[in-house]
Amino acid sequence: MAIRLDNVGIAVRDLEATISFFTDLGLEVVGRDTVSGEWTDTAVGLDGNHAKIALLQTPDGTGRVELFEYLRPDAIETEPTQPNEIGMHRIAFAVDDIDAALEAAAAHGCYPLRGVATYQDSYRLTYLRGPSGILVMLAEELQKG
Repeated sequence: MAIRLDNVGIAVRDLEATISFFTDLGLEVVGRDTVSGEWTDTAVGLDGNHAKIALLQTPDGTGRVELFEYLRPDAIETEPTQPNEIGMHRIAFAVDDIDAALEAAAAHGCYPLRGVATYQDSYRLTYLRGPSGILVMLAEELQKG
């Protein structure tokens, strides 16, 4: 049986603001739609499911993120996940310039939780809180040489 990761789905409060955040980091919008009806009720497991969705991908085409803003049923607000909570809690991006990525994030009011760290002289990395409380990790591989 063949398997591959297709995308990571994230429910958001404001689809347009979240698209703006991720496209400023360098992702590209590859599709948008509004979905509802019996097929989506069945697939998602929610009666009356109606959502605006957008599919974004990394410029190299290897990573995709699906964003959805629920119109019905009402979105459920929860506390943002913490880095040490069990379960899915962050999305990570390799970037070629972490300082430029952080400038793009800052334009959306998103800043590192604590700062930028260096891991074994191999990576500079940080976690930040993105739109809708999404934890985003940015990592820049350091050139050896």
